Amino acid sequence: MKFALFTGMTGTTWDDVLTLWRYGDQAGWDAACVTDHFMPNTADRVGDTLECWTALAALAAQTSRIRVGTIVSGNTYRHPALLAKMAANVDIISRGRLICGIGAGWQENEHRAYGMDFFTTRERLQRLDEACRVLKALWTESRANYKGRYYQLEDAPLMPKPVQRPYPELMVGGGGEKVTLRIAAQHADHWNVWGGPATLTHKGRILDEHCAKVGRDPKQILRSAVMVLAFADDQAGVERAEQAYMKRMGADAEKARDTVLAGSPGQIRDKLARLQGAGVGMLFIPTFLLPSDRRPTLDRFMSEIAPAFRA
Repeated sequence: MKFALFTGMTGTTWDDVLTLWRYGDQAGWDAACVTDHFMPNTADRVGDTLECWTALAALAAQTSRIRVGTIVSGNTYRHPALLAKMAANVDIISRGRLICGIGAGWQENEHRAYGMDFFTTRERLQRLDEACRVLKALWTESRANYKGRYYQLEDAPLMPKPVQRPYPELMVGGGGEKVTLRIAAQHADHWNVWGGPATLTHKGRILDEHCAKVGRDPKQILRSAVMVLAFADDQAGVERAEQAYMKRMGADAEKARDTVLAGSPGQIRDKLARLQGAGVGMLFIPTFLLPSDRRPTLDRFMSEIAPAFRA
């Protein structure tokens, strides 16, 4: 199993993010990804928010080893042809380390604030499916042509091409079982969702079913989970971590019990073993849900947890 940092871009500074990513690059983490938003998902909308792709390009230039990417780039924010060009540039800057994570988009207040069309859920998902096709066409064809309902290409070049062949690692993010997982089965090299062993076991089986329908080997898709990390000395500490997650993310108790990776090192290793048994090959730790002094927690994870799961 590989281990990665998931960095929020709201309520932080460039120096803080850069310091964290340099740490991850040197401390043995396998990847790091950033969020993609223009403002906080709060009623007052106030808070410094770094832009995803410009920051990612700079982070790619300031690191040398870890894979770099997005969880996930909102498809409604940028035309996929523009995203294809931006992603190709970041892949070049990083010398082939990009994880291009893309999702349908969900933060409605953000769209309303900036006058961006939010569309219906169905249309956002249809656009996501077409966007994946546009990205692959531009990354692989000398002159791409595509005629979809929402996006069209006509003899469209994209030069220079990305470093990774045939194209950068394409991650589809989301857990929608009827459509999002079908899109992942059709297009993704990597599928990501928030959740623990129960979520990934259940949704992983559905992804397998979609893969069978489209004639694809499900083992071709890397599966990754986002889980909240908290070392705790007793059950009361575990419950406090779960309650904090419920309050912050609006989750119910069942979701919190599954998604929060809390307890003693032994308890955390046991839960990770179940996650690995569900077919998960990478774990993302959301650093924005750690205490402000996060380095001791991350260092402890890398010394006491990660070695048991690395080949």
